[in-house]
Amino acid sequence: MIKLTDVLKFEWDEGNIYKNLIKHNVTDFEAESVFFNRPILLVNDKKHSTTSEKRYIALGKTNKGRKLFISFTKKNDKVRIISVRDMAALERKHYEEHERKRQNI
Repeated sequence: MIKLTDVLKFEWDEGNIYKNLIKHNVTDFEAESVFFNRPILLVNDKKHSTTSEKRYIALGKTNKGRKLFISFTKKNDKVRIISVRDMAALERKHYEEHERKRQNI
């Protein structure tokens, strides 16, 4: 499992900022806000990881409550967001189950 307690910066590929804004109407600031809001569900993305780069998935909410799916990598104190979009129905279901379990603790 990944820990984000040491994240200090976000690193953006210029093409990804515009791709996410144009294709999914998500700004860089909106995507970054997910990492500071709770609950957040973080999982390893084994399917898209390589031996040289581990990828992760974050399911979480923006400051305005929008539920986003984020694909990202982490290196030292930096998070590099690869892709961000609204959660699909199944992802939203997993996130909401996680949220309910967390509230019952």
